[in-house]
Parts: sequence; structure tokens; C-alpha cells
Amino acid sequence: MSIALVVVPSVTKLPPETDGAVLVGGSHGAVYAAYLSAKAGARAAIHNDAGIGLDEAGVSGLAWAERHGMAMAAVAAASARIGDGASMLRRGIISRANAQAVACGVAAGQTVAEAAERLKAAPWPHRKPEPLTEGRALAGRIVCVDSISLADARDRGRVVASGSHGGVPAGETAAAFQPALALFNDAGFGFEHAGVAGLAILDKAGIAGATVGALSARIGDGHSTLMNGLLSEVNEAAYRLGARVGTSALALALSVAEKAR
Repeated sequence: MSIALVVVPSVTKLPPETDGAVLVGGSHGAVYAAYLSAKAGARAAIHNDAGIGLDEAGVSGLAWAERHGMAMAAVAAASARIGDGASMLRRGIISRANAQAVACGVAAGQTVAEAAERLKAAPWPHRKPEPLTEGRALAGRIVCVDSISLADARDRGRVVASGSHGGVPAGETAAAFQPALALFNDAGFGFEHAGVAGLAILDKAGIAGATVGALSARIGDGHSTLMNGLLSEVNEAAYRLGARVGTSALALALSVAEKAR
């Protein structure tokens, strides 16, 4: 039987053919992203390690996947663009692998292309995960979401603190609903500064956007972005609102929310 390879920029939108396939997804490797890959029935998954970051949040999904019987590996953010599965397949280098992936012969230092081929031997089917509730919390004009995919038209004009990386897919998603300010994790900046590439997309749409340092807040955790994050990159629209690199994301969010009110 031929085993498919599915390559996508984000695991928030997965095609039906993911079921039983080896998945190379441009998303970070935190728990919720791993859950989405497992929920879609992926045989095995390769995500971006997002610079590892605070509490190793960028690869926290590997242990979760291991407990659920799914082989999973992560790609060094410095080797390929986060938010770009094709870049990861073309030039990515493996940085971490869980037990099931190691059993297939996957190891740090391998190319993603080689690892993906080895992962075709991963056990499948594996246990479908129990529903995992992703965080969304609203306080006045500020909403915290663990993934920018949880924000939508109801958040137009609000401050949105997201656990997502600040790459192209996140920028495109936020631009569609026009928040007053969108905050992301910089995923360690990574190859070609892909972890902050979405800020330019927002700037073009006239939307303030900023990222927090991956070592200051846990990627995949919108509350951590808001409460712990220190700004690492800001676009021009955010700069005009007072955003400055090295300052508190919370202070900026409160200031913008007050002006929006």
C-alpha cells in the first residue's frame, strides 16, 4: 500500500487525505497543533520546533503525541521557514523526535525528506485523541486565544493575544477579521525571520501587529503571550501606537484596548 505524504503551511486546515498519511505541517510543535494532526488521523507528523522557547513549549506536542501513540518529530526553526511546509520538506533538519519516531529510525540531524520516508513505517491506526479544548478567554476589549484560528469576525476592533507564531498564515488569518492589535509569538524568528513574517501582511492592511520573544512566553498559549510576553518585533502600525521592542505586551495591549474603547 502506498502511504501518502501531505505537506501544508498550517495544521489548522487539514485535507481528508491526511488520514493515514505522513504529515509535514508548518505549524509549531506545541500540544494543540499535535492534537490537530492526530485528530485528522495522521500516521505521523513533522512540525516546526518554533525555536523551542520558554519551557520547551515549541516541542511540547511530541510528548503528548507519544502518549497517544503517534510518531512525531520537529524541525529546527533555523533550518526552514515556519508556516511553510514545503520549505520544511525541502531544506528542514530534524531537531527532536519522540519515541515512536525514533523507533522508525528518525534522529536529530536528518533531513525532513529522509525522516518523512522513515515515518511511513510508523504504527497506524493509533488511538484517536479525546477532544482537547483550546483556550479562548475574553476580558473587555482583549481576547486571548491559544491559536489565531480561534479568532474571527466577532474580534474585529479588539486586541487579540495569540499563542500562534507570527508567520505568514497567522498574518493572513488576522488580517481577515481586522483586530485593533494582534500579538503573536516570534517562534525564535527562525529561517528568513519567518516567525515574524506575518507582521508585514498586517501592516499592509493597516493593522497593528507585534510578536513576543519565544523565550519570554510559551508558544501555543495566548494567556502567556499577554501576561508574560516581551515585545521582540513590531510593525509600523503598532509602533505608531507606542509599541517598542523590549517592552511588555500587556502594557501595549491595555493601552490599545483603552483607546479602542
